[in-house]
Amino acid sequence: MTVRVQREVFDVGRLIDNLQANDPGVGAVVNFVGYVRDINQGEAVAGLFLEHYPGMTERSLQKIIDNARARWPLRAVEVVHRVGPLSISEPIVFVGVSSPHRQAAFEACAFIMDYLKTDAPFWKREDVGSGTRWVDARDSDRSAVARWADTQHQATMQRASALHCCGSSAG
Repeated sequence: MTVRVQREVFDVGRLIDNLQANDPGVGAVVNFVGYVRDINQGEAVAGLFLEHYPGMTERSLQKIIDNARARWPLRAVEVVHRVGPLSISEPIVFVGVSSPHRQAAFEACAFIMDYLKTDAPFWKREDVGSGTRWVDARDSDRSAVARWADTQHQATMQRASALHCCGSSAG
């Protein structure tokens, strides 16, 4: 499980290879790469600058990964997030996971990215025609995270219901 926060561009191919790494237990690799867009909130973006809190950011990302590992059978996880000045079309973030099963890999990758957008201590400043502006998590980002809380609650309730209905005293 790797977490890196860096200024340098990352090699997506190498990161994907690391997720499989000749592990015969890997049945699926899923990844997400985020890029700097040229427009946001209806305004042209010339570039952006990302800041973070060293140490705290890495711990926050590791906690997100640990939570994903508790939910899904993951073989490997790679999270790389860039900081500093970034130009249009440059990669910002890589999130990749490997698992024995594709659905677990898809869900874990989405989970990690959703929580990264809302919980990791990064600050993003966009350079736009009117000057600069700080960008916060959107309502859609918070809604994406909320679905995982609902899923966890539903899974807990289903397990409890199954135990209750079948008379099992096992926990």
